[in-house]
Amino acid sequence: MKIDRRTFAVTLLAGVATLLLAHPSEAQVGSSARNVVLVHGAYADGSSWSEVIPLLQRAGLNVTAVQNPLTSLADDVEATRRVLALQDGPTVLVGHSWAGTVISEAGVEPKVSALVYVAARAPDAGEDYAALAATFPTPPASAGLVKSDGYAQLSEESFLRDFAGDLDPARARALYAVQGRISATLFASKTTQAAWKIKPTWYAVSTQDRTTSPELERFLASRMKAKTIELTSSHVSLLSHPQEIADLILTAAGLKD
Repeated sequence: MKIDRRTFAVTLLAGVATLLLAHPSEAQVGSSARNVVLVHGAYADGSSWSEVIPLLQRAGLNVTAVQNPLTSLADDVEATRRVLALQDGPTVLVGHSWAGTVISEAGVEPKVSALVYVAARAPDAGEDYAALAATFPTPPASAGLVKSDGYAQLSEESFLRDFAGDLDPARARALYAVQGRISATLFASKTTQAAWKIKPTWYAVSTQDRTTSPELERFLASRMKAKTIELTSSHVSLLSHPQEIADLILTAAGLKD
């Protein structure tokens, strides 16, 4: 059958359009982002991003912080997806601590253009993260967990010393008062996705972290081939080093070199 040039061109363009529509996530990757979704970790709530949010807003970004229920991975992922659904266009998805697990699962959403991990977990799909973490030094905060009625939180002493050790004690106590209690089974959850395998990824290591082993953080960042910075910080670098964390997010958004 003879095909003229015009028919061939139309067929070729139709094929390209079909491929683009079939892979919307690939079209978003690498795009400049005007939206940022911030996901908090365990022993915290959305207010843990309070120092970073104004810096991002000042740069012209639309910023939303998720309020995780911390009852299960599925619940936290669903809360994050609800916020992602409200975003218009490419979005940088940022996770602190436990929320690295959440964004690894939710980050495959087409709108997500980049991932930023802040002293965060970053499991592979189906990985036993507890077993992986056990091959690294045990962080001191692990001894400060207080469990009751199926939930857990950090003791005040451990929160001030091991979680937020480089913050002013008065500020740390205020954060302790609003910490999110986690389901005692939360950390046993396993992801089904590893979004960091298909999205551009950044990582901020906290070198003075007493909640997650800095050695583990470096391993995770290296495994993801993430663009990595190191901060002389406790686990809450988003509060003690907000400018550096904001700059990392702006870089992931394509707004800063």
